[in-house]
Amino acid sequence: MQEGIRLATFSDAPRVLELTHQAYAFIRELGLNFPAASADLKMVENNIINSHCYVMLSNGVIISTVSVAQPDSVRKVIDYPFDYPFIWWFATDPTYGGQGIGGRLLDGVEAIVREEWQVPSVTLSTSTRHPWLVDMYKRRGYEVVLELGEHGDSVILEKKL
Repeated sequence: MQEGIRLATFSDAPRVLELTHQAYAFIRELGLNFPAASADLKMVENNIINSHCYVMLSNGVIISTVSVAQPDSVRKVIDYPFDYPFIWWFATDPTYGGQGIGGRLLDGVEAIVREEWQVPSVTLSTSTRHPWLVDMYKRRGYEVVLELGEHGDSVILEKKL
């Protein structure tokens, strides 16, 4: 299996949408309000245009995606007090689950952000109601830095690069 990471292009939007819908099926079952879980093609195209949307390919097929947004873009969506890039829209095709694909993509994108953006940290947000996402990010070196919502339903996590 030959893998590579690159920025998504506009023509990648249909595949990014397809794999995002597949990957976020469990999020929808949990009733969590992640924008990517109910994205349409226009939202994916806007994400590709307005964020740094990365894709991982295996033998020429997009199998995982993650986006990185600048703080000002994030502030349009959530109350975001940090000046660090924000990771979102992270999804891996479920048929590749358990192979470490998403982890390798996230490692690669964190390295790109560290080297090219010259920032000390990245952040992301997730729901505390999801049964394993917070713990997964903690295992990857992220730390909870802020609780959001009336009942702490979501958190912002930070990883020092």
